[in-house]
Formats: sequence, C-alpha cells, structure tokens
Amino acid sequence: MNVFPKWTNRLRELFGLGAGIAGVYVVVFVAYGASPQTLNVGYAPEQPVPFSHAMHAGELGLDCRYCHNTVEKTARAAIPPTETCMNCHARIRTQSDLLAPLFASWTTGEPMHWKRVHDLPDYVYFDHSAHVTRGVACVTCHGRVDTMERVRQEQPLSMGWCLDCHRDAAPNVRPPELVTSMEWTPDRPAAEVGAELMRARYLKPSTDCSTCHR
Repeated sequence: MNVFPKWTNRLRELFGLGAGIAGVYVVVFVAYGASPQTLNVGYAPEQPVPFSHAMHAGELGLDCRYCHNTVEKTARAAIPPTETCMNCHARIRTQSDLLAPLFASWTTGEPMHWKRVHDLPDYVYFDHSAHVTRGVACVTCHGRVDTMERVRQEQPLSMGWCLDCHRDAAPNVRPPELVTSMEWTPDRPAAEVGAELMRARYLKPSTDCSTCHR
C-alpha cells in the first residue's frame, strides 16, 4: 500500500531543481557581494567622458563646489549638469573626440549618464550639508581626488567606519571655510584643533541609530 499519493513523486524533481537554482543563487550572490562595486574601496568605474579630477581639481584648482554646487545646502552632492561643463568647453577643446558625448548631450538635451562611485545603501541616510558646514572636509571621505585621473572610492563608508568618526570626530573637523582644501594641514595636532572647534560650535555627533536609519 502506498503511503504517499502519486503526485509526491514530483517532489524529488522539484527539490533537485530547487537545489540547482539555490546553488546558482549562492554563486551569483557571493560573486556580486565580493565585487569592487559592492565593497566600494578601490571601485573606479569608467565614465562616459574621461573626466580628470587631477587636472580640474588639482592642476586648474577648481573648487569642489563649482561642480557639486548643492553640497552645502542639501543632503546630496549634485552631479554637474552638462551646462556646467559647457561653461568652459563651449570654448575649450571644442573638437576633442574624447568630449564627443558631452557635446552630444549639449546638442540633444539628453543628460550625461555618469556612473556613481560612492553609493550608500538605500536604507542609509547621509546628509552632505550637515557634514560640510560643520567642517568635515571632502578629503576625509573622498580622499585626494585632486590627484586622481579617475575617481575611486578611498574609504569603506561602512557603518563601523562612520561610527568611529562620530565617536571621535575631532581629528576630522577643521574650519568650515577650509573643507574643500585638499592640502590643508593644521599647525597643531588635528585632534586638538578639531576639539577646540567642536567645543566652540557645540558639535556633538550623534551615534543614535535613527540618525542614519530613518
């Protein structure tokens, strides 16, 4: 006498299929999870136009806020629109093949599709203006972009990394007017200067979960 109905014979096939799918899923999950784009540090995607921060921010000395002009006002650091680039390139290197995608964007009105380098998870809230206006420099999180031909991610931007700073922010705090300076070094220990600025401005970085997870 059969204990199980005949249709249960199909379960073996389904279990086999499920195991195969699960195996593929694990391989893809691990491969993606270990990719530079996910781990971030060292991630430096190729952009539609080979924009050199070393030339623009370094050699030419453009202030970060010229292109990322919302960084002091909003949570997001704006990606510059084509119009910002064309303020210069309407007259400079107008025949460059490397800049062809930029000129096409200007002609058609289709925005440039820049690839994001620093990408926090959707469940994390980060406010650029809150950090920049309090004296946390661009170089603290983004590294020496003025020396990078292609921007890469220098820091892990992990929860632990952020909490380490919030628990001891003094070494990373400088006068707000110097936040975009790549080469600024204090004449005293950075922690001492930062501690004075924090006391003077009543800065107390929060370590409450709701600060970043809203």
